[in-house]
Amino acid sequence: MSNGHDPRSVPPSRSAPAAAPSASEVDIRPPVVGIVMGSDSDLPVVRRCLDVLEQFDIPYEIEVLSAHRTPERAHAYSSTARMRGLKIIIAAAGGAAHLAGVMASLTTLPVIGIPMPSVLSGADSLYSTVQMPAGIPVATVAIGEAGATNAGLLAAEILALADDDLVHKLLVYRAELRQKVAEKNEKLRASLSDAK
Repeated sequence: MSNGHDPRSVPPSRSAPAAAPSASEVDIRPPVVGIVMGSDSDLPVVRRCLDVLEQFDIPYEIEVLSAHRTPERAHAYSSTARMRGLKIIIAAAGGAAHLAGVMASLTTLPVIGIPMPSVLSGADSLYSTVQMPAGIPVATVAIGEAGATNAGLLAAEILALADDDLVHKLLVYRAELRQKVAEKNEKLRASLSDAK
């Protein structure tokens, strides 16, 4: 369905964005994205996802939960997520990475899985996250930091279905990506010309 705008241009924002809290203020907005990690050691990778959510001013919560070591807590988290106001769950886990699948089995909210790097370079995490049975989908992104970044962006895109201000921010973000590529291309051309 078209919104009447060229998708390559940045449309005017139709709604005033909620004021983001300053660095000294506590964000009291309820979280709309829930992020769960199998271990606190996943945080350096998951930080890429948090950075994206913060860039787009999306309130989130984050917890360490294990599908295997804390199954009761994992079940309680996912089965009450909608009641608590969450709209999306992002689950990061490595190895026998069943956390995203467990989350998805207990809610009809969209679940995004981030396979974490592991002793098998993340291949085990990827297969454990992506190979879900029909009927219980998990939107699985790439292994590691690229996947964590894309998980944040995918969450923003899902939320933008009902948020024109977020659509505007995403279009600006894409325009900035195009600009960065154009600048890198110009630098490459200039360096090749100088080398002649």
